[in-house]
Amino acid sequence: MANPPPLLLLLFPFTTLLLILSSLAQTTTTNNQQPPPLTSDYYAKTCPRFHQVVQTIVVPKQSTTPTTAAATLRLFFHDCMVGGCDASVLIASNAYNKAERDQDINESLAGDGFDIVTRVKMALEIECPGVVSCSDVLAAATHDLIIQVGGPHYDIKFGRKDGLESKATNVEGNLGRSNMSMDSIIKIFESHRYTVREMVALMGGGHSIGFAHCKEFQSRLFGPKPDPAVHPKLAEKLKRMCANSTNDPTVSAFLDPISAGNFDNMIFKNLLNGLGVLGTDQAMASDPRTRPIVEEYARDQVLFFHDFARAMEKTSVYRVKTGDQGEVRRRCDAFNNHPMGQ
Repeated sequence: MANPPPLLLLLFPFTTLLLILSSLAQTTTTNNQQPPPLTSDYYAKTCPRFHQVVQTIVVPKQSTTPTTAAATLRLFFHDCMVGGCDASVLIASNAYNKAERDQDINESLAGDGFDIVTRVKMALEIECPGVVSCSDVLAAATHDLIIQVGGPHYDIKFGRKDGLESKATNVEGNLGRSNMSMDSIIKIFESHRYTVREMVALMGGGHSIGFAHCKEFQSRLFGPKPDPAVHPKLAEKLKRMCANSTNDPTVSAFLDPISAGNFDNMIFKNLLNGLGVLGTDQAMASDPRTRPIVEEYARDQVLFFHDFARAMEKTSVYRVKTGDQGEVRRRCDAFNNHPMGQ
């Protein structure tokens, strides 16, 4: 067999090198591609009645169960603060995995929040199967419920994918607790890149319509050293309400005792008068870093609504998954292809 010409011997390795470099360049380009952005009309073609379906479920649910808005907003926030807005808090635990929702701080998440997501998702699976993610369902339901109870409109975009992990061990340190100092609360919000003003707007907004179980605040009422910051009349009312909470741990109180269930700035006025139910809320009226903001919001509801809306827009896109970073779950409490919940 004749030997190949010297020129071919020289060209062969060079050609191979070009092919290798071209393949590497294509791989690098693919790996460096940015995931698709969220858009306001994400479902315009794939599920054009998306918003109407959400509304048909959300409106009557809130009308018949007025705690739904507060429950859903809290569920949304607890989801977003642990790994991003990816519906990981909706995953149910199983024999192989303890999920986020069973971490102690999430055990008080009200069932109405989970229920509204399940109802909307089921309706959308009939309307446009396998299209709308659970994380988008939760974001849309939260948005619509806030507006329904009198809160501000804010821009919301869609295209989130559902996360592929939900572990209880991921929760601690990402959410504030009712017995924390203001220093600790601020540090947690700052770790998620919120300003102190955004923190006050979000806490005030959520607690404007929120409620808490007695165990979250009864240490301020009972024992050898009751919290002197609690208004005497509020303390008397809460003591009566929580007298049997040991036998019935589901007993709860609205965090805005004056205009419960209405999204407004009354909670900030309450705090200035010692009517904060949670210690962390009342602390916002005394801490020098937060009191000026509380005073501003108590005077100006328009300003509060503006700041809350911007903070919610920021929250709604926090560490979202898009493209192939997640999936569209068939049911919101289980991963599609991860039967072990991992």
